[in-house]
Amino acid sequence: MPETRTIADLAVEVRSKNAGPFWVTMEVFLRDQAGYELVSFLDAPVIARLYGVDPAGVQIFRVPALNVVKVSFPRPVSQGSLRDRDIHAGQHHVPLARLPITGLRSS
Repeated sequence: MPETRTIADLAVEVRSKNAGPFWVTMEVFLRDQAGYELVSFLDAPVIARLYGVDPAGVQIFRVPALNVVKVSFPRPVSQGSLRDRDIHAGQHHVPLARLPITGLRSS
């Protein structure tokens, strides 16, 4: 059985960071246009299911000339609050990077 390819397999880098104390931003830098096209299924409902957030709050920015997809959504808890487990949002990208490119398509 062939291995499942993930977004990380197609990307040069997948990273996440704070976008202020109330937002997380993730960026996917794809290797080429083919990879960029393969991740075209990334949309608000996919991100909402993956991160357990409201799809209405998800923002997706695409930069085809650079093969980049940027995703932003409200943090589940504000940065530095008592329940914040990742103050710099440095690990939020992991579920996105591990997402199979054939799965979680919108319905």
